[in-house]
Amino acid sequence: MTRCLALFPALALAVCLHAANAQSAGSPTQAVLAGKLIDVRTGNVRSLAYILIAGDRVQSIADAAPAGVPVTDLSAYTVLPGLIDAHAHILSNPTSQSIADALKTSIPQSTLWGVYNLRLWLDHGFTSLRDACEGPPDYPQFALRESQKRGIIQGPRITSAGSCVSLTGGHGDGAPFSADIDLPRGRNVADTVDDIQHVVRRDIKYGADWIKLMATGGVMDPISDFHVQELSEAQMAAAVETAHRAGKKVMAHAEGAVGIKAAVRAGVDSIEHGTMLDEEGARLMEEHHTWLVPTLYCFQHDMETGLSKGRDPDSFKKGQEILSAQGPAFKLALQHHIRIVYGVDDDDVDESVSKEFGALVRGGLPTLGALQAATINAATMLGKDQDVGSLEPGRYADVIAVKGDPLSDITVMEHVDFVMQGGKILKDPAHPDRNPVPHLH
Repeated sequence: MTRCLALFPALALAVCLHAANAQSAGSPTQAVLAGKLIDVRTGNVRSLAYILIAGDRVQSIADAAPAGVPVTDLSAYTVLPGLIDAHAHILSNPTSQSIADALKTSIPQSTLWGVYNLRLWLDHGFTSLRDACEGPPDYPQFALRESQKRGIIQGPRITSAGSCVSLTGGHGDGAPFSADIDLPRGRNVADTVDDIQHVVRRDIKYGADWIKLMATGGVMDPISDFHVQELSEAQMAAAVETAHRAGKKVMAHAEGAVGIKAAVRAGVDSIEHGTMLDEEGARLMEEHHTWLVPTLYCFQHDMETGLSKGRDPDSFKKGQEILSAQGPAFKLALQHHIRIVYGVDDDDVDESVSKEFGALVRGGLPTLGALQAATINAATMLGKDQDVGSLEPGRYADVIAVKGDPLSDITVMEHVDFVMQGGKILKDPAHPDRNPVPHLH
């Protein structure tokens, strides 16, 4: 710039500024031709649109591609931004729900399950996810997050909670044994306000992006009662204050109505499940602008698999009971305009991760709302909407394609044919053997 000004002070200024702007924007390195491109913010559909990509980012949406730029032809497909699962447990073993199997699984083996599961999320079009807490005290989910960032492993970009912050005997205690078996206290267990501040600080110290609180009992474990509030409102308020002061957000597992309301009053950023939400709770969530991640299909899928994967019978009975409350609670959430985010919370990623779309629509959410839940809503809740969640200039070139029109038939989202993450093609119908993922089923 300095040299240009010295040689041609008047004319060169405009020329050099134009060149500098062009360089900062970058020239497109590739393009994707979308037969139909859905704007997830508005629901508008653009036909035969070119997504121009510079490096790993979207440069612009255009009616044509510059000469010489390689084009991936998806003119027979509907194109959307990469999807986001905001309630994942990446270390899960998809083949078993047995407590005995969980106790026999080492942390290294759980981590390897995580590597496998992350590939499955990508294969289904999920280019980002939020891990909603894991049990091991040394945080293997953080190692997977950092390994994905560095390109050591392949998977969605990970935003991660730390431990499942619980209390003695609560959902997340992780030790459903008889009293004569003396085990060390879990590092995620907090029975007082002082305890919970320590646990939250520990999670943050080792790299948590979110804090996960167990506001109520749960369904999957055999010892807690999902109707019952577990962590006190004072504990949750202390956790929120500690986390927010450190720039972190807080999610709360909350099934029963009392615990949901206590968590919302305490200031959590999202309620997970919210399965027994009542009118007062819905009104509180609306007033506090609290996000809801309803995980509808997870409970529905549990009724299909039953005890076939070694699930504890007491746990299954709880699932049967809670399923009847799911529909009315979700309708209340929609009536109160609570912001909905897509989350799966199912161990079997391959079987379940795309089925939440249908469950949301059956529950009363419009098809566009279901797509928004897995894209722009999830990105906004995670504070990542400047990078992911939409196909707009400056966002990552995370692109997926499906056959058919998800705005008229949401089930087409269950079969993603094309996946691009950060400008790299990971799944392509033109090259089905490009990056195959082994499937256990």
